[in-house]
Amino acid sequence: MGAPLPSAWESLPAEQQPEWDAHPAHAAALGRLHGAAPLVTHTEVATLGWGLAKVARGQARLVQAGDCAESFYESGAGHTAAKASALDALADRMAARTGQWVLRIGRIAGQYAKPRSAPVETVDGVTLPVFRGHMVNLETASELARRPDPRRMVWAYHASTEILRDLRARSLAAADGGRLGPWSSHEALVLDYEAGLVRHDPAAGRSLLGPTHFPWIGERTRQLDHAHVALLASVRNPVGCKTGPSTTPDILLRLCAALDPDRVPGRLSLIFRMGRGAVAEALPPLVRAVVSAGHPVVWLSDPMHGNTRRAAGGLKTRYLADLIAESREFRRVVERAGRHVGGLHLEVAAERVTECVGRPEEENALTERYLSLCDPRLTVEQASELIDAVF
Repeated sequence: MGAPLPSAWESLPAEQQPEWDAHPAHAAALGRLHGAAPLVTHTEVATLGWGLAKVARGQARLVQAGDCAESFYESGAGHTAAKASALDALADRMAARTGQWVLRIGRIAGQYAKPRSAPVETVDGVTLPVFRGHMVNLETASELARRPDPRRMVWAYHASTEILRDLRARSLAAADGGRLGPWSSHEALVLDYEAGLVRHDPAAGRSLLGPTHFPWIGERTRQLDHAHVALLASVRNPVGCKTGPSTTPDILLRLCAALDPDRVPGRLSLIFRMGRGAVAEALPPLVRAVVSAGHPVVWLSDPMHGNTRRAAGGLKTRYLADLIAESREFRRVVERAGRHVGGLHLEVAAERVTECVGRPEEENALTERYLSLCDPRLTVEQASELIDAVF
């Protein structure tokens, strides 16, 4: 497979990009990526596409779960095993509830960059660049730590390589029991990294997005005339698109046309993150539009990102009752339109944390083990309770 070809996305604007073009290591970091092997293969991506097609046709379900923001310091075999085991537990729970085979996709091996609502934040009275994930900068509250460093893209590549090696070993062992995966996924955010690992295969006639099996576009980067949509439209990987309450039916149909022009089952997953208060009104016209246009998408509920609140002590949290309410309404709307609910997209910790609130009294315990680098994650037990309540 050759190096990336000059493509449409290179001349298009892009939101949420690090300001590091003038960094002295920028060119060298890009050169390292351009000369590196892709992290995933055409065969793996094709197998995942086969599984997603089963979900789109109503023959299977899907659980996509993992960290909000991965840490470079959790790329060892022990951390990877714990995260894969948590994903297995949730998939097994959904399989037991639905009686269907469940596809397992982790927010893992690349979820190192985060879009943010503001470029700066104030910490202890000091204004600093916002933390954007370990691919870009550090969470430590200092000016030096928060400077974007393009060398971190190379570190992200090596961390992802280590995790994917362990996931492949686990996948080989699980295949004897009829399981496939787990598959990697992350938000395709930092274009220097994502495009730097695109590889064109003349024999296949399509390009491979090399950093992950399943990339998605976020709510903040799904502009139709911008680079993120053009990039994901050009690759053979199955792709996802986050969709929030500000999305209109016209915009969503244009996104579907760009990302799924041939209407291939499982090629496109729509990941709806509406918020408990918006889902009942905002979701039905979007579902009707996609159904009428004939796009065989995977319908996923992300109840996390529209339901983030500030607790009394100032920490961000999510209330399990809100997550359950949104996903239940999502299922009701999608099934009323005669479509199959593919599953859930969740932020879940493999370890015991106190970041989301299951019961009112738990808000007082948020500071006990609040370990997330960015947004609050469910525990496996809370995520299992959500699955039980929705399915």
